[in-house]
Amino acid sequence: MNDPTAQKNAAEPENAGLAPEQQSTEPVDPLAEAQRQAADFKDKLLRTLAEMENLRKRTEREVVDTRSYAIASFARDVLAVADNMHRALDAISDELRQSSDSKVKALVEGVDLTERELMKILERNGVRKFSPQGEKFDPNLHQAMYEVPNSDVPAGTVAQVIQAGYMLGERVLRPALVAVAKAASKTPSSANDNSQPDAAD
Repeated sequence: MNDPTAQKNAAEPENAGLAPEQQSTEPVDPLAEAQRQAADFKDKLLRTLAEMENLRKRTEREVVDTRSYAIASFARDVLAVADNMHRALDAISDELRQSSDSKVKALVEGVDLTERELMKILERNGVRKFSPQGEKFDPNLHQAMYEVPNSDVPAGTVAQVIQAGYMLGERVLRPALVAVAKAASKTPSSANDNSQPDAAD
């Protein structure tokens, strides 16, 4: 006895259960399919190569940055020594510098030479001192400590450098401490400017 269900299943095409977009109406060309897969693989390969090249360049940049800026913490500590030596030299009066005492002169010259040698060593390692006197205030490079009224320079100009700044390569190692000029306030007119003088008795 024949099974009607089996006869029905045999009569239906193989892709009858698939959605309309999944049903193939014509056979797949093996060459076209191989070319499509080859193009996909080529695209993936090119993307992977580009990612690897970007990773290589980024790694090179990080290595260069590490070499250039690895001394940043040490350099900041050395700057405190440089500042103290500079303050010591500033504290020496002209009279003391011109002193006839050879020991005093030798001491002053020794501190001066030591400071210059320290600055040369810092410069050799990429640390550069900058003093922005008269420049436009830049919050990326300068730290404003206070404002001073000054009509001789435009407002927003560095009127005084309290402490020099330092760069390490292209980065700010320590901002310069500065006083910024602000527009001088106009003197208020006196209360009697517009009033009539008192009549004489």
